[in-house]
Amino acid sequence: MKKIALFFVMAILLPLQACAADAKWEEGKHYRVLDEAATEQPQILEFFSFWCPHCYQFEPLVEEIKSKISDNTEFKKIHVNFMGFTEQSIQDDATRAMMVARAVKQEDALNAAIFDYIHKQRASVTGIKDLRNIFVVNGVDKAEFDKLSNSFGVNNMMKRNNKVLEDYRQYVRGVPNFIVNGRYQAQFTSDMSEDDIVELIVWLSKQD
Repeated sequence: MKKIALFFVMAILLPLQACAADAKWEEGKHYRVLDEAATEQPQILEFFSFWCPHCYQFEPLVEEIKSKISDNTEFKKIHVNFMGFTEQSIQDDATRAMMVARAVKQEDALNAAIFDYIHKQRASVTGIKDLRNIFVVNGVDKAEFDKLSNSFGVNNMMKRNNKVLEDYRQYVRGVPNFIVNGRYQAQFTSDMSEDDIVELIVWLSKQD
């Protein structure tokens, strides 16, 4: 009897919890519905810049978001090149380096190394050579970096990154910025905690 009673309690509570989550997040306040078609599969795009201090501070939250989304939800970083911290060509070099990191399947670790170089070590990135040095220090072979950075595959990945940026540029005027499922843009209010930010983005990934 206890098991049956527990089943009925859970059957009642779960829908109530879902309703509470829905009521917590308000369109126009916590998220914006874009005039875009939804993606076929759940997807979170994080538009960011390695030079952005807020993006650097968001990295632990990004890891938490990735740990809480469903297995079929794609999480992808899109590096922007319109920030005023440095020249566009240098920002493009950083995008290229990120694609090399993606190609060698060390994106998380090498992204962290670039972030630390800029924000923790307070060092300047003046071009692709500085980025290559960061990778070499973190175990990537110099010759492999040079080969991949000019490869067809990395060039294509760069084009896809910049195409996504172009597609959503009208909505992305600053970073960090999250576009979810192709049609929801997260909006953060001053009273939101870090847990709230994670919860909002995970919740948006579950919306059609």
